[in-house]
Amino acid sequence: MSQGERQPLHPASPAEDPPVRSSRVRHAPDAYFLRCWNPRDYTFDNYRRIDDRPYGGGPGMVMLAEPLLRCLADLRGTRAREGRPPLPVIYLSPQGQHFSQSRAQRLAASPGAILLCGRYEAIDQRFLDAEVDEEISMGDFVVSGGELPAMLLLDAVVRLLPGVLNHGESAEQDSFADGAPAQRLLDCPHYTRPEVLPPGLVGDVDPAVPAVLLSGNHRDIDQWRHARALEATCAKRPDLLVDLGS
Repeated sequence: MSQGERQPLHPASPAEDPPVRSSRVRHAPDAYFLRCWNPRDYTFDNYRRIDDRPYGGGPGMVMLAEPLLRCLADLRGTRAREGRPPLPVIYLSPQGQHFSQSRAQRLAASPGAILLCGRYEAIDQRFLDAEVDEEISMGDFVVSGGELPAMLLLDAVVRLLPGVLNHGESAEQDSFADGAPAQRLLDCPHYTRPEVLPPGLVGDVDPAVPAVLLSGNHRDIDQWRHARALEATCAKRPDLLVDLGS
């Protein structure tokens, strides 16, 4: 992947929000960039209105198709003038397919995407039918807008890009990482200094680091980590073992 681009289309300014400033997104090399587009910039009224009441009645407001269409057309035109390839439009929606680590890996290996962040009750269905290539959900819950789900997606994808993490192996060893079945288990426990915590600080929990991690025997350490990862998966996410055919 030579250049990765994520271009959120939204009525807010996530690039100015603390989640962006404190996330791995800001550590991405210059080859990867985030460009934000605001549909309010494509309205013609004094109030920069991007929503209206739904036909048929009911609560909430619906985002207008026309500002979104003009915004998307300008985005695509800008990319074409810059000699950049077209990108798929991904709508962050609770009705979409659940996001996963494997989907993050596929996005990280792609040229990029246009992320559509909704607000209010909904987006005019005509825009969705005409322009959206895929819907992605972060889970079976509802939030006020698509900006936070977009930030979750961005952080999950950007940390997989070369040069973002200090150690590339960190992403390869994540829970749910694609690869052999052992790599799709939950992660094993991790420990750092001191070797033994002060007495009573962690109650009945063993205050010492497991001896095998201090042994220097990498084969034993790998076996211990795999066994602990399997235990964690059995206890917390047994459905993953079913998915693996175990």
